Amino acid sequence: MISVRRHNAGFCRSHFIEHIHRQVARTISDHHMFDAGERLVLGVSGGKDSLALWEILTQLGYRVDGVYLHLGIGEYSSDGLRLSRRFASERDLSLRVIDLGTEHGFSIPEAARLTSRVACSACGLSKRYLLNEAAAEMGYDVLVVGHNLDDEAAVLLGNVLRWEVDYLARQRPVLPTADGGLVRKVKPLLRVAERETAAYAVLRGIQYEIEECPMAAGNTINRYKEWLNRLEEQSPGLKAQFLFGFLDRGAAYFPPDPPELLACGECGRPTPGETCSFCRLKKVTVLRIARRSA
Repeated sequence: MISVRRHNAGFCRSHFIEHIHRQVARTISDHHMFDAGERLVLGVSGGKDSLALWEILTQLGYRVDGVYLHLGIGEYSSDGLRLSRRFASERDLSLRVIDLGTEHGFSIPEAARLTSRVACSACGLSKRYLLNEAAAEMGYDVLVVGHNLDDEAAVLLGNVLRWEVDYLARQRPVLPTADGGLVRKVKPLLRVAERETAAYAVLRGIQYEIEECPMAAGNTINRYKEWLNRLEEQSPGLKAQFLFGFLDRGAAYFPPDPPELLACGECGRPTPGETCSFCRLKKVTVLRIARRSA
């Protein structure tokens, strides 16, 4: 029996799987994320969320391709790639691999070390850029990401604590297409908690990367997750109430105000300024790598 306390329910194996499928199908429908005829690409990490979501969408009848970003984080990246390739091969799914080091000349550990930037900041910036670039270049209509209920609630908590108005305006289940090459981004796991994706993966026989990223130690979002988990223990459903209360009633007070996007002078991708953040990060990191090698 699998207990889902916020629903005050317990499920057997088959009914739990059906429950998860219904939650994702409802999210896609309620937020008009995509239609059956649109081309979908999923950002795959080898972790439980992205692989579980790939399985769920496939079981719901969608054809979804995957893209894996090899960020050069030692065995963690290598294991994630191995598990992602295994998953795709076993299900005859298409997986494209983008190697940050080979294609752009640096890794996330190098970027963090040589720019004194927080590793998770350099990683998040790079993933957003590379996933959108891949989706746009390959002609996909929708970029799918595996952000779950816990992820979104923790991000919301951080944005509220700091009153990050611009980020609150962008905290939506769907980030629409924008002129200049921003592909629509959607979050179908919004109604599924982290432990539920783990249970789903186990029940479906999905092997996934269990270890946390070694560079995420002390990550602020992880602290927010811990705090929310403590509250959830005392008040089951609190995380969902917090997140969906914001989306249903609070988000209207933070209307999106999309910036005017220009073409980056280095790569041509959309950016609010003359040069995008990724190209600035890449330029500084690669230059310092070259100086150290000279």
